[in-house]
This record gives sequence, C-alpha cells and structure tokens, in this order.
Amino acid sequence: MTSQTRRGRLAHVALAAIGASILLTVVIGLLGPSAMVPALAGPAWQPPYSLSAAPEPHLVVALAAVAIVLGGLGLLGALAWLRDIPARWLVVAGCVVAGVLAFLPPSGSGDHLNYAAYGRMVTLGLNPYTHGAVDLPGDPVAGAVEDPWREEPSVYGPVATALQAVASWIGGDSVRMTIFVLALFNAAAFIVTGLLVDRFTRDDPSARLRAALLWTANPLLLYQLVAGMHVDTLAIACMVAALLARGRPAGSGVLLGLGVAIKVNAGLVALGPAWELRRRPGRLAVMAGCAVAVVVAGYAVVGPEAIEPITRTSKSISHASFWKLVQGWLQAVVGTGSAYRGEIQVGSLLVLVLLAWSLLRPASLRSSGAGLSAPAVAAGLVVAYVFATPYVLPWYDGLALGVLALVGASAVDGFVVAHLTVLSLAYLPARVVGQPADLDWLREVLRPQLAWVLLALTVALVVWARRAAGRVRTPRG
Repeated sequence: MTSQTRRGRLAHVALAAIGASILLTVVIGLLGPSAMVPALAGPAWQPPYSLSAAPEPHLVVALAAVAIVLGGLGLLGALAWLRDIPARWLVVAGCVVAGVLAFLPPSGSGDHLNYAAYGRMVTLGLNPYTHGAVDLPGDPVAGAVEDPWREEPSVYGPVATALQAVASWIGGDSVRMTIFVLALFNAAAFIVTGLLVDRFTRDDPSARLRAALLWTANPLLLYQLVAGMHVDTLAIACMVAALLARGRPAGSGVLLGLGVAIKVNAGLVALGPAWELRRRPGRLAVMAGCAVAVVVAGYAVVGPEAIEPITRTSKSISHASFWKLVQGWLQAVVGTGSAYRGEIQVGSLLVLVLLAWSLLRPASLRSSGAGLSAPAVAAGLVVAYVFATPYVLPWYDGLALGVLALVGASAVDGFVVAHLTVLSLAYLPARVVGQPADLDWLREVLRPQLAWVLLALTVALVVWARRAAGRVRTPRG
C-alpha cells in the first residue's frame, strides 16, 4: 500500500467520523427533551420539533460523548489527510445541517432559556441587566430558566438583547416560538460566516477545504454553536465580516462595533484591523470612530447598568480552567481566606501576552508575505485569549476557529481543535438540571482532571510557537 493510498483511506475514515459525529448531534436534538435537551413549553405545532422520545439520561450523554470524541478525532484527521474532496460539498452539507438543527430543540446547555427570558423582560418593561428570571414569578418564559442561573442578570451586549427582545415579541408567551426565532438568527449567522469564509478562500482549493473543515462542516462547532445555540455565533459573524471588510473602514468599524455590542470579548478581533491600519491614521480613526459610536449608542440605549454584570463575570474562574488548579494551589499554600481572583487575573494577562507574543512571531500566522495581516493578528490574540483566560467555555473557541479560517494553515489548528474537544468533554453537558446522581463524576471528577489536559495544551502551544519562531529566524546554511 502506497503512502498516498494509506492517506486516502485515513482521510475517508476521518470524514466518516465527522459525518457520524454530526449525525449524533442531530439525533440528540431529534429525540427531544432529555438530560441534554431542556424541554420547551408552548403549542406542539410550533417549532422546534422533536420526537419527544424521552430518552434515558445515560444514553443521550453517551451519544454526546461519542459525538465529541468522533468529531474531534475526525476533524484532526481530516485537517491532516483530506485533500481530494471539493470544499463546496462540505460547505453545502454544513449549511444544510445548520438549517436542520434550527428546527430541532437546542441541546447541551440551558443558555438559550436565559436568552428568551432576557428578551421577555425587555418586552415587559423590565431591565434584564438588573433583574433575573426569578423577578418574573409565574411567567411562562422566565419560568423555564434553569438553576443556577435564575437570579443572574444578562451579561450580553445591547445588540444581543435587542435580538432577544425581537424573538420574545414574536414568540409571546411561547418558549418554543421564542427559541425558534433565536435559533433562526443563530443558524443564519453561522451560515453567513461559512459563506463569507468560503468566498474569501475560493481561489485556493486547499485553503478553501481547510476553512470548510474549521468552520462550516466542523462537527464540534455544529454541536456547540448551532445545536447549542450560543449567542457567540452572532458576534463571530460580525467579526469575520469586519475582517473581510477592512478595506472599507467605516463598514468594518460598524461591524466591529456590532460584534462588541453582542459580546464584549469579541472586541479582541478589532486589534487586528487596528494593527494593519497603524500607519494610516485617517482610516484607523474612521474605523475606530464608527466602532465606538455603535458601542456607545447601544449602551446608551440600555443604560450603564449593562456594564456591571460584565465586569463581575470577568473576574470569574470556570471549573475546567487550569486557573482553577492554580487557585487550589494558592489556597493550599497561602490559605483559603481568599479566592485569589485578582492575582489570577494578573497571571492570566501575563500568560495571554506570552502566548500572543509567541504566536505572532512565527510566519505560520502570516497570511501574506508583507507581514502580519489583520486576520493574523486577530487570530493570534484570540487564540491566546481562549487558552489563557480564567473563564472559558467550549463555545468561546468558535471565535478562534472563525478567525483562523482566514489565515494560513499551521499546527495552531490542531491545538485549537484539541482545546475545543477537551472543553466539550469537560462540559458534558453544560447544565445541572436533569442529570442523574451517578453521572456527577463527570462534573466533580472528570472536569477538574481535564483542566490538567488544558494546562498541558497551553504549555505545548507556547513551546511549539517559540520553536516555530526560532526556525523562522535561523536561516538555512
């Protein structure tokens, strides 16, 4: 067997794993309410639709675990071996699956129930930035929000809240219809992002295929962003569009502002175009002015109360983050009298700077011979952020993958895919309600152990990046 034949067979195995992963994600939603899928109140004729099969909790969690493992391994294999399939088929398949998932109930977490409740508050005249679902007792939409989030106000930007209010206005008292409208927004954003990335890479078949794997046909993103229906998808769409419109500073600035006004951490992408325009102050001023105007206008509408929840959550540490290990070490050595959040914030910033500096030095993140492009700078910063931040969830990696699809291939692709796979397993599922007691080990044992894997991946990424930079600096004799 020749090496080319072997690679072809491995590529087909990887593609089969991706297909199986996506199919399992669809099946989880199709089966209906379960440990993975929150129930949605409302008339049965309204979308989203499911079989309402009431699957056993262990079954659906196992299906999700297999979907994640197959998706991660299949994606890594496809990025390494897949060469001979037209990218357009993957793009079409991914868009079709995203459309189908919009008609199935969201799975994996209960975040979408919070979105519906925040929109409901707006339509009822309540401020979602100062109130939680608990402040609407007896309301059919707010009542669907799950613990432990019932008292939490919104941490999302004014544009996200506006879309949630539109969905609530259309859905009324029906949780189902409200969620369906939000799912349509979400799926449309995912598809538009995929089409933009595909158009950007259309002149290079290998880059186009890689972009399709990283975004549109990515089984892990279909699982997290589309089936999970996270608001991050909307912000990513704006940021990718902004990077591709950077030749038009006003349009790029408006898109950047919209992305930040959906989710603040997406603002890291704006540093990419800013770097590229650093020697063109007039165009930089136009872009920055438009972006700031959009953000300021949005927050002026919702009020300064919207800022406080964001600053509070920025100091949080997620349970799968390796910074949770650091927090435990500090408490064991120094004492448990403090959460050490301030010290960890400083430490994470230093790690972010180290990672960004290391990633932006190798030529692998440069999309042209002229030096670091806006997408390359944005990719380096966002990848550094998702690896270094103390508060990280699986769907945060979507921004990194969306921007990486715009730059050249490198080992960074594999690091981010592995990071997303591990995080997805750590939050299996990302909800507390409906979980059997004998699966508590997933949250109490597996999740903390996977933090060690994330730490190892972070160290490995730094080592690889610095070695790659050394190879670029050292000319061949």
